[in-house]
This record gives sequence, structure tokens and C-alpha cells, in this order.
Amino acid sequence: MKSLLAGVLPWLLAAAPAFASDGDRWEIPVAVKKLDNGLTVVVSEDRSSPVVGVSVVYGIGMRLEPRNRTGFAHLFEHLMFEGSENAPEGTFDRVITGGGGRNNGSTRPDFTNYIEVAPSSAIEPILWLEADRMRMLDFNPATLKNQQDVVKEEIRVNVQNQPYGGFMWLDIGFQAFEKWENNHDGYGSFDDLEAATLDDVRAFHRDYYGPNNAVLGLAGDISPEEGFALAEKYFGGIPARPVPPAPDFSEGLNTQEKRLVQADKLAQVPAVAIAWKMPGRGSPDQPAMSVLGALLANGDASRLYQGLVKGRELALTVDGLYGLTSEWEYNGPTLFTVFALYKPDSDGHAIVRAVDEEIARIVAEGVDDATLARTKTALLADWYNGMEPFISRADTLAKLQLLWGDAGVANRIPGWIEAVTSEDVQRAARTYLVASNRTVIDRVPEAQLAARRVDAPQAE
Repeated sequence: MKSLLAGVLPWLLAAAPAFASDGDRWEIPVAVKKLDNGLTVVVSEDRSSPVVGVSVVYGIGMRLEPRNRTGFAHLFEHLMFEGSENAPEGTFDRVITGGGGRNNGSTRPDFTNYIEVAPSSAIEPILWLEADRMRMLDFNPATLKNQQDVVKEEIRVNVQNQPYGGFMWLDIGFQAFEKWENNHDGYGSFDDLEAATLDDVRAFHRDYYGPNNAVLGLAGDISPEEGFALAEKYFGGIPARPVPPAPDFSEGLNTQEKRLVQADKLAQVPAVAIAWKMPGRGSPDQPAMSVLGALLANGDASRLYQGLVKGRELALTVDGLYGLTSEWEYNGPTLFTVFALYKPDSDGHAIVRAVDEEIARIVAEGVDDATLARTKTALLADWYNGMEPFISRADTLAKLQLLWGDAGVANRIPGWIEAVTSEDVQRAARTYLVASNRTVIDRVPEAQLAARRVDAPQAE
């Protein structure tokens, strides 16, 4: 990660305006300190409200989990709420919600994060609880079995028994990526989940949940001095632990298009997902792809909504997404995906052709100044709005520190966005949004797919 950052970050820094001298721009306070045990602490002081957001982000995610343990990072996210000898099951939620706060956690390809927000008077109990579950967990057969069942039920509810089954972020990755680290089911297979043992769980916590594999983010009614002192008080005594080396999950752009059709028992209308591999994190093309993605599929004013929904009237909806995360929060191969519900009298090929036409227009003509300015303004508004809540600011800064090695990237991203030109957008479109780098899944209601097959011309 450091070698990649060293190679590309100077370009990005040079391309961005100097924020400190720009009085009309919000400079997010960022202070960083690494404790002796390797825990990195990021504090963003903001006294506008007596509230503190907390995030603990660990450098373990779906693409980093061991082979034959698909879904183990996800399973462990659930196990982290099962309590310890000092704070039995239920204590974590009871303390935080009882004090007027809320908490959550999630698993992504490159990290697992745990977030809380509460009145600033509750910060010490929260940090005590987070440090306690970093130090130890109550590993026992009952909690393991319980959470294995919880994760399996989550898969049933969110994938197996849902129309479309998350194919636009789950199945599309199975097809688009080449390496197991990137294309296995990070949600988890039932076989692998059931095969997990207590020894597996203990080893996973030992290997990936040490302080030297984590970033603590604090945002809100707390100063850097207070935050660093509290981090030392509660986390400083937890010893660093060896972390297994990350696997080689790197892979280049695809060189041959992949297309397939899937039947869907629950969907009422067909849908299509069209995904292209993104530039790597820190690439000079990353800001341009963020603008291009917004231009194509961010809201009713986007090119694809206006072209496919309003203009040609082929699609019912059009949305864009960046894998399971955002366009700034990944550390390995990820996808920009366009997802559209379309009318039953059309087909996936027609949607792909229409998308290609809109991309070709950008490549040929570029983007006019007014449209480019509007798109960048919308992106900047989304970025700053996301930084307003203390819980999301703490989380974003912690993730940027983990992935980029520098939480200060938060203050440079707006400049990177503003520096994108029409030529940059054209270059990104002709480099990444090409057929050879594309994976397409056409998801069709089962009855409609059967009718298509009946109506298809027979080979002689």
C-alpha cells in the first residue's frame, strides 16, 4: 500500500488546490497519532454539538479472509456483538442505547467497521467497550451457533428471498473478477459458515483484531489531546499482535466482455447490471471516474436517466454504484456498476446498446461546462453532507486512514473533484467504460425468460 501511495499521491496533491488558503471551503479538522501498540487514532474536533462519533475500522474484509472460510469476516462482525467476560451479551447495545446513542457495524471487501454516536458524556464507556472486545471475546459454542444461524438467515432475507438477490453487487463480482480473493461470496456459503469452529474464531480474532490492524476515529465534541489521551487510557495496554500478510488480490482490467442471463423467481420486471473495473485507488483516473459515474447515473438529471428512462423509455430506473462501498473507499479491484430495471417489452441487449450510445457521446463530444459544473457541485454536496454527521465523519476518516494511510485525504478529495476536466472524463470513459472491460448480467423473471426461449428462432 505504501509503495502505491508514494507513487501516485504526489500527482494527486499537485492536482488539488491548496485548501488552507481557500477561505470559502470547509477544512475538516484532522489530527492523527499512532500509539506504541500500533493503533492509529484520528480525531476531528467540532464543538457545534455535545456529541461524539466513534468508529473502529479493522484491516480485515471479505477479500482478506482465509480460503474455505467464505463469509468469515461477515460472521465475525456479528460475533463482535456477542460480549466478553467483562461485558456479557447485550451489554454493548444496552450501554450505548441507554445513554442515548446508537451503534452498528458492517463488512466490506477491505475492512470491517464498528460505529457509534452518543452524547460526549458517554465517550468513556463506549471506548471501554470497544477496547474490551478488541482485547477479548466470549468464545463459546452457543454464541457461535447463534450467529452462524443469524448470518444464514440474513443471507436468506437479503439474497435468496429477495427479488434480484443483490445480483448487481454480489453476482456481478463473481463474474467480473478473476482471483478468488475478489470473486468469492463474501456474504458466506452455508457450508463454510457451518464448518467454522471455535478455534477458527479464536484465531481470527487473534490475527486480525489487534490494535496494530485498526484505526480509531473520533469526531465531534472532543479535542485531539482528549481523544489521544482516552485512546491511550483504554487501548494502550492491548498488545500488538502479528497480522497475516495480505494475499495478492491485484488484477488488471478485463480484456474480454462477459455476459450471462439469470432467471429470477421473485422479480416482477427484468433488470440488468453492467459493470466495469475501476482504476486503482490513488490512480490519476480515480477522480475522473467519480465524476463520470455521477454524470452517467447519479439522479434524474444524469445522462442515463434522461437517455434511457425519459428519452428512449426503455428503462424504469437507472442507478450507479461502486461495488459494496464508495468511489473513495477501496484498496483493491472494484467495479463501477450501472443497474437498471427495464420494461418487459425490451431486453438487456437494448439497454446495453443505449448505455453504449451515451458513453460514446461523452467520448466523442466531452461534457459541456454547465453540465460538468453541475455534476461536480452535486458530488461536492454529497461529500460535505456525508461529513456533517459525527458518526459518518469519524467512520470516513478512519477508513481513509486505513486505506490511504492518510485521513487528510478527506480535505483533498474536493479539490481532486474540482480539478477534473472534460478531457479527463473523456479519457476515463474511453479507458474503462469499454466492452472488453465490461461484465453484464441480464436478470429476467423466470416466466418471461421461459417465454423468450420459446419464442427464440430454432437453429436449423
